[in-house]
Amino acid sequence: MNDPIIIAKDINKVLGSGAGQVHALKNVNLSLRGGEVTMLMGPSGSGKTTLLSVLGCMLAPTSGTVQVCGVASEGANAEQLAKLRREHIGFVFQTYHLFPTMSAVENVQLALDVRGLCGRIARAKAHDALEKVGLAHKLCSYPLELSGGEQQRVAIARAIVSDPSAILADEPTGALDGCNGQAIMSILATIAADSDRSVLVVTHDSRLTSFADRIIFIEDGRLVDEQVGNARAPKRRTAALAGH
Repeated sequence: MNDPIIIAKDINKVLGSGAGQVHALKNVNLSLRGGEVTMLMGPSGSGKTTLLSVLGCMLAPTSGTVQVCGVASEGANAEQLAKLRREHIGFVFQTYHLFPTMSAVENVQLALDVRGLCGRIARAKAHDALEKVGLAHKLCSYPLELSGGEQQRVAIARAIVSDPSAILADEPTGALDGCNGQAIMSILATIAADSDRSVLVVTHDSRLTSFADRIIFIEDGRLVDEQVGNARAPKRRTAALAGH
């Protein structure tokens, strides 16, 4: 079994205040291990995106702690959390967040610019990342010249170009048809073949479970069940969700 990349311990998250207060996450314990695609599934409003945001150090838990590659987020200031994200985490979203006036390679290279890497080296790394997602022939294309599936591939290339330890994807196939959704999941599964990298996919689409090594179910902010994914075996186990 590969080492955990992200560990969440006793995570609680309360959103809002007063009568509008919502206990979004309740005593969540979870590990994301290298070399695995973990799927997080549950109904709308169950806490999927909130948990992804906490695991990605974009949202601080009300209590509990997150460790990313052995570094705890607890007590870290905004600058330290940003550094943790830059060094270890890549994000992919349902909406692609591409700049329309920038080409595919420029959109990917931007992720390196904010990390202080620019020039020929950055462009070469952006080129390599686009090649990995099958878009070496679309380097100079602008987002409006790309299909939805191609735009999501650019977004994935941008997420992997800095060699992060974890890819966190929130409904990455939600805006795509079935064929393109399968293609995107195939790319993410290939990325997760690296034993030093973990991929978490938030989805409601049960057709994608064939790509999962683990499937974790969340309801009302609690992790309620875990299933060994179809990528491994049709074996099922229950509620062993403490990251063991």
